Amino acid sequence: MTPSTAATRAAQTLSRPFALGGLTVPNRIAMAPMTREFSPGGVPGADVADYYARRAAGGVGLVITEGTYVGHAAAGTSDAVPRFHGTDALDGWAGVVAAVHAAGGTIMPQLWHVGMARQAGAPPFPDAPPSGPSGITVDGTPSGHAMTQRDLDEVIAAFAEAAAAAERIGFDGVELHGAHGYLIDQFLWSGTNRRTDAYGGSLSARTRFAAEIVAACREAVSPDFPILFRMSQWKMGNYEARLADTPEELQAIVAPLTDAGVTAFHCSTRRYWLPEFEGSDLNLAGWVKKLSGRPTVTVGSVGLDNEFLGTFRHEQARVSGIDRLLDRLERDEFDLVAIGRALLGDPEWAAKILAGRTDALVPFDASMLKTLN
Repeated sequence: MTPSTAATRAAQTLSRPFALGGLTVPNRIAMAPMTREFSPGGVPGADVADYYARRAAGGVGLVITEGTYVGHAAAGTSDAVPRFHGTDALDGWAGVVAAVHAAGGTIMPQLWHVGMARQAGAPPFPDAPPSGPSGITVDGTPSGHAMTQRDLDEVIAAFAEAAAAAERIGFDGVELHGAHGYLIDQFLWSGTNRRTDAYGGSLSARTRFAAEIVAACREAVSPDFPILFRMSQWKMGNYEARLADTPEELQAIVAPLTDAGVTAFHCSTRRYWLPEFEGSDLNLAGWVKKLSGRPTVTVGSVGLDNEFLGTFRHEQARVSGIDRLLDRLERDEFDLVAIGRALLGDPEWAAKILAGRTDALVPFDASMLKTLN
């Protein structure tokens, strides 16, 4: 395939608009959520707005923000990660929305509660204990508070209030962070959920908390306002963990979430090209789309020759081709693709890919994490 033919293929495949509920995303490229910690006191400022707007101006169709804490005292573990509650933080987010829209993009906040990943005594609320389904961390340490029904109700309400606020200040949808071993995922996974009440035990019971959050958010926003749900098998600190070992187990998780009102699933993997189950080439996003009937977003080392763990080892990530990605998009295995580190390295990654200017792509280097490039 000649360079010009490859460029035409990329443009044709990735430039197609896509409908998510009442939102039309102008192309198939999304910015993956990545924690940056450049929001002092939890308030995103003009530099954060410019950071996201640069990606929209650079051709990204959908910006999914870094995780932003819902209004619950135990939701966070840093005072530099943005909040999604309080007038000051929401005013800051309104500025981000305006900047991204002015640059031609669409944007959703990722709503987040870290659960047992919270460090005891950490800001923004030092007195709040780490809280989770059973007070157990991903590595099995009993070091926090097992949530009561009142706690569960408060967190569900906090997510719903955040979703309503997002629609009110002009966001185009919301994403619920149900992945990577944070609170919602802690309920989904048997390793952290040892409950014996209605929220623990079977897969369907462990999914109840997530489904109630989705349903509460759906009730709090307009019927066609998109709600994305991010999910993963792996956890931070346990990369071999699995929620589902078979398609049937995965079906038991996604079905209640679909029924509760999820518009699309964002399926987080470390390498998008790996099959999820034996006997099929489908990745996690492909399986979730097949089982749920909902659109899916894939992610995982797109455009780079190593996975994100290399960042922690200060390894250089070199630019790599996306032919395998285009193959899968062309057969509708999934619908959108989220780009992470490649977009940190090059805010114009999308525009360059769509124009066939791959020789001008800037590779990612871990030093780029020190600034809002």
